[in-house]
Amino acid sequence: MIKVIITDDHPLVRRGIRQIISDLSDIEITGEAGSGSELITLVRQQSFDIVLLDISLPDRDGLEILNQIKHEFSELPVLMLSMYPEEQYAIRALKGGASGYLTKAAAPDELVTAIRKIAAGGRYITPSLAEKMADDLLNPAAELPHKKLSDREYQVFLLLAQGKTISEISNKLSLSDKTITTYRSRLTEKMDMNTNAELARYATINKLIN
Repeated sequence: MIKVIITDDHPLVRRGIRQIISDLSDIEITGEAGSGSELITLVRQQSFDIVLLDISLPDRDGLEILNQIKHEFSELPVLMLSMYPEEQYAIRALKGGASGYLTKAAAPDELVTAIRKIAAGGRYITPSLAEKMADDLLNPAAELPHKKLSDREYQVFLLLAQGKTISEISNKLSLSDKTITTYRSRLTEKMDMNTNAELARYATINKLIN
């Protein structure tokens, strides 16, 4: 039996995943967490075969939680299951140690296939993501500026590109305005840009936001 823990702050999402899994004889949901800190607590207390992890959590960024899990429980596989399209976070998540990445728009059968493959020791990568990874491998010289950013800088960059204010971002990420301003300074320097309009245009051109 594959023991799965779901990490998502939306009860309806967790219930939907439970429904998908409920009729299967080889997969069981044995834990649920609504935040990153709750997930870490449960993983320290119980044994799981795979973690389903959202990126957008109320207390901490999912990529930070991924890094902590891989640090504390290096053998525990993580499948990122996010509302964000692959272009935004998939490669970054895989580089951070995730065993797979699926959007919440994926078909239920695809989720089940991914869980089974990852629990068996493999990785689950969609054909479109495999193509993006191949492009990165074949064109290392074409490194785009946003790939120089840390996970937190990248998160702040995307929010700025979406038109969020410093205060809105600080509230969303539970950080101070001063900290967000510091991240903004770092990321604009790394990307050689000055204004939020430049960030938005860059993100749109590179299909990082809709």
